Amino acid sequence: MASARTTRRRLTASVATVLAVTVGAGVLASPGAVAAPAATPVAQAPAAPGASTTGTTDEASLPLDADIVSTGDSGYLTSREDGTGNTVLEWHRYADGSVEPITTGTIGHDSHSDTVVTSDGAGTVFVRDMSAGAATSFSVDLAAEFKPGAKLVGVVGGNLFVKVPTTQDYHELWQLTQTDGITKKTKRSAGFYSIDFKVVATTGHQMLVLGSNRVWSQATYRTQFWKTKAPVEGDTAVDMWSTGTGTQHIAAWNHNSTGAVTADYTAWVDYPTGYTRLAVAADATGTNFRMESHMAAARIEGILWDTLLYGVPGPVQDVVQSPLYARSTKSSTSEPYVLLEHYSSVAHAPDGTLLVRGSTADADGLFRIEVGDQGRPTATLVARTDKVMALKVNESKVPAAVDLEQPGSTAPMEWTLSRANATVDLTLTHTATGKALTQRLPRPSDGSSRFTFAWDGLLDGASAPNGAYTWHLTATPEDGIGGAATASGGFPVTRQANPHDFNDNGSTDVLARDASGTLWRDDLFDWPTGSHVTAAKREQIGRGWQAYNQIEAVGNVGGSPVGDLIARDTSGGLWLYEGTGAGNFTARVQIGSGWQIYDKLAGGSDLTGDGRPDLVARDTSGVLWAYPGTGNASAPLANRVRVGGGWQIYNTITAVGDIAGDPAGDLVARDAYGVLWLYQGDGAGNFSTRVRVGSGWNAFTQLVGAGDVTGDGRPDLVAYGANGTYVYRSTGSATAPFARWTTNLYAGEGTAFNSLA
Repeated sequence: MASARTTRRRLTASVATVLAVTVGAGVLASPGAVAAPAATPVAQAPAAPGASTTGTTDEASLPLDADIVSTGDSGYLTSREDGTGNTVLEWHRYADGSVEPITTGTIGHDSHSDTVVTSDGAGTVFVRDMSAGAATSFSVDLAAEFKPGAKLVGVVGGNLFVKVPTTQDYHELWQLTQTDGITKKTKRSAGFYSIDFKVVATTGHQMLVLGSNRVWSQATYRTQFWKTKAPVEGDTAVDMWSTGTGTQHIAAWNHNSTGAVTADYTAWVDYPTGYTRLAVAADATGTNFRMESHMAAARIEGILWDTLLYGVPGPVQDVVQSPLYARSTKSSTSEPYVLLEHYSSVAHAPDGTLLVRGSTADADGLFRIEVGDQGRPTATLVARTDKVMALKVNESKVPAAVDLEQPGSTAPMEWTLSRANATVDLTLTHTATGKALTQRLPRPSDGSSRFTFAWDGLLDGASAPNGAYTWHLTATPEDGIGGAATASGGFPVTRQANPHDFNDNGSTDVLARDASGTLWRDDLFDWPTGSHVTAAKREQIGRGWQAYNQIEAVGNVGGSPVGDLIARDTSGGLWLYEGTGAGNFTARVQIGSGWQIYDKLAGGSDLTGDGRPDLVARDTSGVLWAYPGTGNASAPLANRVRVGGGWQIYNTITAVGDIAGDPAGDLVARDAYGVLWLYQGDGAGNFSTRVRVGSGWNAFTQLVGAGDVTGDGRPDLVAYGANGTYVYRSTGSATAPFARWTTNLYAGEGTAFNSLA
């Protein structure tokens, strides 16, 4: 653990202004890890370990086709091809960002140090120490130094490990080093029947060797495969015969096999019959990960703390993703997660971290993989290429549900893209009606790639209705590179029911018939500002409504979730129009006849206290009758009940709901002198003694009990006349039940309508 903390301190000093690249779309986040804020990665030239980074402004860049080969404390080695197909090896220094061509050899080897080791493919190996002030440089012809057929099978710093043929197909493992111009060769294998060797991993002081030898068993020879840890320095021979020295027999391996070694773990790739296995040994215990067929070429790239890093590297610019995976070593059933979306090569640093050539959703370049604060690997961009990444939606933050009941409330939404140079369009759609809102999101002003939208709860010019919604985001790259990125999802909207609401958005609707017989619906916003109610939108319901001499909004008498409408024709037939929740009504259904005996109808108040709205009707003799609502669309009104006589003194009777806080709905009635009276319901179909509300109400031609217009939970009254329309907000007081508010509803249209409901 201490070494991991030391590593992080060293890297903080050695890499100037490198940004953590967060996991993007299509990438599984590390379990329990805290994601860094998404940002466009900007890397600068890394400084030398321990050096100040103040004033460093040069950006560390990487050729697009470069792969990582090796890395040390002071720099790293890359390999690429020039325009003619020749290999170019280059050493990149952290201290000043300079790049030095390496002109010896065409093949680079991972030395885990500042020593650059290259070979020419014909048996000559070149060694050069690139650390500050170093002058060590030498070359060796393996065939001349050992014998023809000698082959380099591992490098640790300036130590070369060579497989040397003996007789038949047997080999020995030798180590070659040079100090002060003196070459030293040491035989590192023991026994006479060794077949093959490969140094697959090292800590710098200890190396992991895979080997094989031939043994006599059951009257025949067979190949025995093994792994062992051995010190890098010294003359200790690798003894494949004795498991007591740390050698362990394993399944078959080949020269594609890789491995990792730390103070706590040893890991290697082997090939039991028919599949690929990643094996991890910790003391006396072991964990095996069996790879599926598409991962048959999997490589172990390293171990950080308790996490195994592995994958199948792909070509550096391949469009097919080759992820670098991370997986806990604690259990063979642990779930892998993606650390980089694509990688092509890996180099191992002396401090145990890795440099990986790869890409995330946000950046392409060279990444340092190290242990994060929570013990899991993190990827930090060290050097970037000029590749423009495909546009992606990395993160979507949309509420799981939207409640629009509080005045001024909004639904905040946020999307983070892989880059900001995009045109972003958002569409919100109400599933039931298909009504949609399309919005182009503004470019982030803070320079980030985080696009935001605060939905004000409006759709198609009015308050958004209840129900399910979908959202769809389309981000189009402005530079034309790559296709559009999309994201989608959904959420429900919740609005409280309003008995005078016909489009299921919780706000009051008022119906008005003009002189031509056309019926109109005006939707009101239920978030008043400064005692003023604003009309949202007007829609036409239909024509031909002059056939009726009374139209009344009666609330939900048919059992549907929204308000209904009744209308009486000139022959006394009574018709029900059930609300659909989309602002219109179903085809009419006749629910009665003989209703010409009544000259006034008023509906919408619950007079009986059963939670259903009722209808009252006054006959020509002045008797008031109550028709309780049933909630049954085929027979929405029960048999009438006599309320009382003497109601002929009123020219207007309006059901207003419970405006005074009593147990049931109330009525208001206007007499011939323009005085308005309040009748409070008692919940049994009767009314208390009337209370005088005020005079002057003969200025209005229509009074409508309009449900909760002002959004305070109490029903209100709309008064319409030639001199203006007003909303009378209920106060909850029986002695002063109304406070007058202004509205732009029917402004300038005081004589345009002959019936309101």
